[in-house]
Amino acid sequence: MLKRLVKTVTDALTAEDSIEQDPAQREQSIRMATAVLMIDVARADNDFHENEFDLLLDLIRQHFNLSADQASDLATAAHEEAEEIVEISRFTQLLHNALSDDEKLHIVNLLWKIAFADGRLSKHEDALVLRISDLLYVSRAKVMRLKHDARPARAPQPEID
Repeated sequence: MLKRLVKTVTDALTAEDSIEQDPAQREQSIRMATAVLMIDVARADNDFHENEFDLLLDLIRQHFNLSADQASDLATAAHEEAEEIVEISRFTQLLHNALSDDEKLHIVNLLWKIAFADGRLSKHEDALVLRISDLLYVSRAKVMRLKHDARPARAPQPEID
């Protein structure tokens, strides 16, 4: 089942016309693209903590209104897809074309939450979220506001290592 989900979404990501015509396919593609970017941010510092994975699952579940099992399946499929990606632009392009400005802001907010999940922000996580935000055409001022808001209270000035 998982391989079929990955194939379906991968096919959808490469055939953007079918996404526009099939709302279910569009939603699946948006979910996968978002989850892949979230996984990529979580792994950017080469230290994917359990609390990052738990938060990732929770955010996926809440954001897409999924059951715990559905969120886990999506995260697993996204992790497999993230292992294979060379360039994130196909995911960001899909999201840029499919989402409103407010929806893109929400995605960036999710990415900052993942980046701060372990209580610190690495320079790699920071750079990746900024790059994704640029590719989504989200204004830098709004991105920096979201970054500030996502910063955990227990670590007012996280280290950038």
